[in-house]
Amino acid sequence: MADPKGFLKHTRILPKSRAPKERINDYKEIYEPFAEAKTQEQAARCMDCGVPFCHSGCPLGNVIPEFNDAVYLKDWERAYRILSTTNNFPEFTGRICPAPCESACVLGINQPPVAIEHIEKSIIEKAFELDLVQPTIPTTRTGKKVAVIGSGPAGLAAAEQLNKAGHAVTVFERNTRIGGLLRYGIPDFKLEKNIIDRRMKIMEASGISFKTNADVGKNVDPKQLLHDFHAVVLTGGSTIPRDLPIPGRELKGVHFAMDFLEQSNKRVAGDTELGNPLMATDKNVVVIGGGDTGSDCVGTSNRHGAKSIIQIELLAKPPMERAESTPWPNWPMMLRTSSSHEEGAQREWAILTKAFIGDENGNLKALQLVDLEWVMDASTGRSQMKPVAGTERDLPCELALIAAGFLHPQYEGLLQQLGVEMDHRGNVKDKAYQTNVPKVFAAGDMRRGQSLVVWAMSEGRECARKVDEFLMGSSFLEQKEASVVELA
Repeated sequence: MADPKGFLKHTRILPKSRAPKERINDYKEIYEPFAEAKTQEQAARCMDCGVPFCHSGCPLGNVIPEFNDAVYLKDWERAYRILSTTNNFPEFTGRICPAPCESACVLGINQPPVAIEHIEKSIIEKAFELDLVQPTIPTTRTGKKVAVIGSGPAGLAAAEQLNKAGHAVTVFERNTRIGGLLRYGIPDFKLEKNIIDRRMKIMEASGISFKTNADVGKNVDPKQLLHDFHAVVLTGGSTIPRDLPIPGRELKGVHFAMDFLEQSNKRVAGDTELGNPLMATDKNVVVIGGGDTGSDCVGTSNRHGAKSIIQIELLAKPPMERAESTPWPNWPMMLRTSSSHEEGAQREWAILTKAFIGDENGNLKALQLVDLEWVMDASTGRSQMKPVAGTERDLPCELALIAAGFLHPQYEGLLQQLGVEMDHRGNVKDKAYQTNVPKVFAAGDMRRGQSLVVWAMSEGRECARKVDEFLMGSSFLEQKEASVVELA
């Protein structure tokens, strides 16, 4: 590395966020500008560790030490070239990825890890500033046409790779705008949608076609796509949420988290025809589920002006530091506090929701809760929950948001009409990304189950390579393990 003692000279520093009381009044990104020189110092912290475990921590296989070195040397063009070889959309992962690469950082064994996510975001933003991000127009076209169904991170990554291989790619999206989960689900204060629009312009200029309001299986015939295209890639995501089938579930005021978040995205975008408005304004809000989606509900509810916000979780409170059960370089089991939590919310763990309680008009007015004790079952070796006697109580609540994860993709329509087989988990069954239906492939959450945006992008890239091999017999598209020698 350019500065082998950088990790001894500098500590981890990240951009400061705007004051919570200020930022809850808008949906802009929360971080303040960060000096370029400080980013170079952060890149200097990358060690000459010999075996960069960050590679294995990253689902995309990003060549992290090399682009850190380039940033330290102010060679932004080289840094961008290295990063873009493995990552189609660093502007997305640099903002919303939980950074498993940082958890695997060798420096993180006894110091704060290298700020890889921030450096990644800095590289792509500098690349746009320097006009380095240009359309990738193939020198020759193969004459093959590919339909990509779903415009989330997996679909966009697959589309860009397939276009790079010379195929004519059309992306079908059932919603009104392109982006999938990136557009509808992730709040604007985490990912402003002009970031997606900026990338879309590049992709369109590269030759990729986008069709919105195209619900394949409803207003678009999937059998016709099989006739018109040489290959079809399914990237619709895992969209069926896990429900909470308890008494009172039908009450007005009980909603899935994604319905709440998607409507908020559309409202911020200026859409007016939203149906029944889901607003947290002046309401006691309870978010059921302690994950990232629940956290996003907290931040959105704060911006609505909720009366109170409580986020509850079924499992016990995680430890403050990395647990012994998840040692380095594994993803650590530990308590995480998001920017949304900093803006104001009460968090509770080991709580079971027993019932939704309504008033005489069918409106939600409270939740019936009970505390849990997690005890080890000696016969199975697994923890089991046990309600704690005497802790039953009612919690005032006018808006309950169920953020309990997702089960599987939607079966009705597209998948049923194509006759695609499912695996034992309820996801699309495949062999090397190819389904049981000839020339139909699958990638992303629809194939692997609910996961991270960075995993969806990795899936899209790997699937694109398999499609290219299927169409052409071989593929020159990059494999996950990029060649450091070629990038140097």
